[in-house]
Amino acid sequence: MSRVIVVGAGPTGLMLACELRVAGVETVLLERLPEPTGQSRALALHARSAEVLDQRGLLGPFLADGVTWPRVHYAGLLLDMDVVDGRHRYSLHIHQSRVERLLEEAALKLGADIRRGHAVTGLTQDDDGVTALVSGPDGDYRLPGAFLAGCDGGGSAIRKLAGIGFPGTDSALWGIVGDVEEFDDEINLREPIVSERGMLGVSPLGDGLFRVMCVEHGVTPGEQPVTVAELRASVERVTGRAPAFGEPRWLSRFGDATRQAERYRAGRVFLAGDAAHIHFPLGAQGMNLGLQDAVNLGWKLAAAVAGWAPPGLLDSYHDERHPVGHQVCESARAQIALTFPADRVSPLRALMGDLLGFADVRRFLAGLVSGVDIRYSPGTTGSLTGARIPDVPLSTAEGESSTLRTLHQARGVLLDLSGGAGPASAAPWAGRVDVVTAAPAAELPYAALLIRPDGHVAWTDRDGTELVPALRRWFGEPAGVAV
Repeated sequence: MSRVIVVGAGPTGLMLACELRVAGVETVLLERLPEPTGQSRALALHARSAEVLDQRGLLGPFLADGVTWPRVHYAGLLLDMDVVDGRHRYSLHIHQSRVERLLEEAALKLGADIRRGHAVTGLTQDDDGVTALVSGPDGDYRLPGAFLAGCDGGGSAIRKLAGIGFPGTDSALWGIVGDVEEFDDEINLREPIVSERGMLGVSPLGDGLFRVMCVEHGVTPGEQPVTVAELRASVERVTGRAPAFGEPRWLSRFGDATRQAERYRAGRVFLAGDAAHIHFPLGAQGMNLGLQDAVNLGWKLAAAVAGWAPPGLLDSYHDERHPVGHQVCESARAQIALTFPADRVSPLRALMGDLLGFADVRRFLAGLVSGVDIRYSPGTTGSLTGARIPDVPLSTAEGESSTLRTLHQARGVLLDLSGGAGPASAAPWAGRVDVVTAAPAAELPYAALLIRPDGHVAWTDRDGTELVPALRRWFGEPAGVAV
């Protein structure tokens, strides 16, 4: 059985479906809701997410549908993105419902089978595969697959069915979020306001709609559904202002519960996105974290389905992404500590403001929030191994290209920048690794680099090691060829 089952049609599940289909894997995506909700808890794509979309040639429609903003924030402290490397020095303000729509269009175009109104009610697995028990509009059925990925949110049914623990802390801080048809007040949109009572963020969503997110310290949420009057009163207490609100399209509460799955893999079942981690929505990192889970997992599942995955490749998903999820959860906690209650942490915020005067501090925090600093292995001094490949223009015999463009087919890339000397041949791994020869690039002071399909560097000629072991480690044994 070569099929992969993906559960959950949020950004993570849809991105994973795209990744699997680019690699040629039969993909069935199951979503329990019959239609998209149109709601958007997330509002921004960070630089690394823009890069991974660009790696697959998908970024254009997202840029056309969103607004680039040259800053991110850490606990409400603004950071200019010009301190990071690459071309995508921005956050892309685009609400989640549009991200989902664009990813669904891409997944369908690539040939994914998306089934809405289909809920997974049980699963079984053995050494040969996994079977989902599904309740659909026409009744119950069994769906077999080689692997199953649970991308079904913080209340994940897949996580529970797989018996994976979800330890962490319950909410002690609460906020209200809503989309309203009018917000009449002279404030700096997209830039958070922090006061002694809490924090307010307002972002335009287009078509006269505004996202309003307000967090108050020391307030216990009511048991009744949230109302626009409650949101308005919260904004007034936090800011001392009384803006005019229009009719709400959507209102909800949220808290700072922080949890992470004990493991991201249980046999043939994997977790990604909110099914694997939840945290307070400061810094807009949740959707981005899930998208990058999907890009890490997709090519590894595809390799296993194709039969060439080397030992340990599937386990490397947990090994690489669990620490990243932990870091983001801890970062969210740190931002809460820097923000609430503002009257007690104001000296600490003032100190952080002073520290932001140092370029290295700004670069570290911008890299942390945007995801561009993720590194899966330490590498040697001065080596990119483990880090993501920067977006660098390339000049090839076929014309102008870029490092990210070489990854459009979701295969590995051996990038030869030697000017003719050439590294050891990757020909035995044809179909898994593309060889790209380009003129030397000042931004990449290497003779050769091996890049994984997710855009992370697996080897460089400056590591002091041979290329072939790196090819075997990440791309398996070449079929029927002695190396």
